[in-house]
Amino acid sequence: MTRRRASAAERLRWMHDRLFEAYGPQKWWPAETSFEVIVGAYLTQNTSWKAVERSLANLRAAGAMTIEGLRALPVSELQTLVQPSGFFTRKAPALKAFVAMLDAEFGGALEKLAAAPTEALRKRLLELPGVGPETADAILLYALGHPVPVADEYLRRVAERHALLPEPPDRGRSGYEALAALTREALGGGSLAEEARLYNEFHALTVAVGKAHCGRVARCEGCPLAADLKGRRP
Repeated sequence: MTRRRASAAERLRWMHDRLFEAYGPQKWWPAETSFEVIVGAYLTQNTSWKAVERSLANLRAAGAMTIEGLRALPVSELQTLVQPSGFFTRKAPALKAFVAMLDAEFGGALEKLAAAPTEALRKRLLELPGVGPETADAILLYALGHPVPVADEYLRRVAERHALLPEPPDRGRSGYEALAALTREALGGGSLAEEARLYNEFHALTVAVGKAHCGRVARCEGCPLAADLKGRRP
């Protein structure tokens, strides 16, 4: 009897389960408030989280880790505070643009922002300066509780090395959306709360395995996902 080849979505779901078994719950995003998640999502672009933590500490010390505090801060001072995260001349104005949008369209309230329909809200976030698909989805999922997957560079590497897609996903928007669609196929279908929980955990787990094994150079020995490489069948 011929054994059916597992689909890419089935394999990705297996990867989630295997990583959860190996690493346990990750309890992401590391932040004290929803607004801090949003600030972190902006600052973590093209830099390490350690650098972001230095910027966040600067903002807390200046009393700017709130909507009101960041709103009142001159952009030049904000640039100085977030300088450890790099690209500060771009990131500081982008953060100010987010607060301006929040004030103008949602009365300055994250609760009203979170209540907007997911597709419309994602489209609006993507219109803001400094917001690409990964940043928009991180804000939607971790700060606002919307059930959307986050497809970062670690997941792209896993997908490429395990040949999950017919063509290796590129680093552009088309590759990102293909990975997000595959993640929805693998982990979606439950309640909105359950989907959000799974997307949250899976993104954190791919970061964990990426840092340990799937960096720029693959270190497959001891990787929880190594079994999938043998004939690419769990």
